[in-house]
Amino acid sequence: MRRRALGAISAAIALTLPWVAVVGATGLLPWVAAVGGLEYQAPRLFRTLSTFWTVILTGLAVLGAAFLLAWAAETAEKDVPQAFAIAVLAVLAVAPEYAVDALYAWNAGVFAGTERGIEAGNLAVANMTGANRILIGIGWAGVALFTIFRRGSSADPAVERRDGFLSDVVILDRQIGLEIVFLLLATLWAFLVPLRGGIDILDMLFLVGLYVCYIAVILRGEVERDTAHVGVPAYLQQFSKASRVATVLVLFAYSGTMIFTAVEPFAHGLESLGESVGIPSFFMIQWIAPLASEAPELIVVVYLVNKARSTAGFNALISSKLNQWTLLIGTLVVVHSLALGRYGVLAFDFKQSAEIWLTAAQSFFAIALLLKFQISVREALTLLVLFLSQVFLEFALIREFVALPVSSTDLLLIYSAIYIVLGVALFVSRRRVFGRLVRRTAGTIGDAMSTGGEQPHSADD
Repeated sequence: MRRRALGAISAAIALTLPWVAVVGATGLLPWVAAVGGLEYQAPRLFRTLSTFWTVILTGLAVLGAAFLLAWAAETAEKDVPQAFAIAVLAVLAVAPEYAVDALYAWNAGVFAGTERGIEAGNLAVANMTGANRILIGIGWAGVALFTIFRRGSSADPAVERRDGFLSDVVILDRQIGLEIVFLLLATLWAFLVPLRGGIDILDMLFLVGLYVCYIAVILRGEVERDTAHVGVPAYLQQFSKASRVATVLVLFAYSGTMIFTAVEPFAHGLESLGESVGIPSFFMIQWIAPLASEAPELIVVVYLVNKARSTAGFNALISSKLNQWTLLIGTLVVVHSLALGRYGVLAFDFKQSAEIWLTAAQSFFAIALLLKFQISVREALTLLVLFLSQVFLEFALIREFVALPVSSTDLLLIYSAIYIVLGVALFVSRRRVFGRLVRRTAGTIGDAMSTGGEQPHSADD
């Protein structure tokens, strides 16, 4: 096992080394040039690389770092609650998305009052909403379908075969009820964000406070020592506690650095390739850049699912959605105010208000699907089709490939209504399940805050 584990770690690190060489040769990180509101300027050596090779090298670095990140999180489960290990993994995996969005929020502050500043504020919201919808529309739906249809799924205890058309389901860990309730609270708050004209201090206080509360609860959870691991995590867990903790920290730091430095040029490279074939830059920033920044998270989840750890994979996706829907939105106003030199609301236009409502509506519907702690093939396909159809229809409208009696903004509002109607119908039909979930979560929070001890495990508490 030792030889195989060391070989796997060496292979993952080897994938990152070409990118390390590029960064080392330039002496610059790709995102440093953008600090202070300057236009993105690639370091000199980056300019000697073709866009294609930049995408290849950074893509390999992201792939290798994602595996290191997943191994670190699995190894950490021996010493900390699994939910906390997954939360750390989720934050690190989506850190590039935070960086890209923070840059737009910063530019909105630096160039406040100008057309460029207004555009930057809109781009911050567009990038954030795109990333959140990708996480559910492709992440949740795609991973559910991959879990059920991959080879070996019959050996996965999370997959349950059922009679009926597209009725097979992925059974989720009931302990994610805490995340579902916190995500619902963040989602309901998000509907209110556009009503005040932008992201403001109230959003920061509520959303960041919500995430801090969530972390405080899961930190008081119990370490699940009966979780069986194989491969690299099993090998690393044999280390002494001091060596194991040091190894986990090094893996987290190295993989986080690789992801943070590689994803932005990866996204810029994809944007350039897209624009070269006629895809609008705004569309690229909303969809291609977030897809690139979400790549580490999706790779990690596919890795976990392929190891028959489907519940851990879904936990990671839900945790990522929670921290993006709280920390990411809540901290944008802080970055914007720092660049502005005083407190200021991160404003955006009505089109971006519609983007936020659509993102919140999609989240509301997706949460309703998970109330019974399972997701079927039919439900996953519904999520995927709704997401893809909206993106393709909007692109077709923007490029004038089709003529519809609605604008692109109207299209966002129509899809928002569809998601809300479907979500309300599910909440009504599953109201008893939802009631038990809320009571159980309240008990979990109460126990964690009062004793820091055992948390309830029965789904019917």
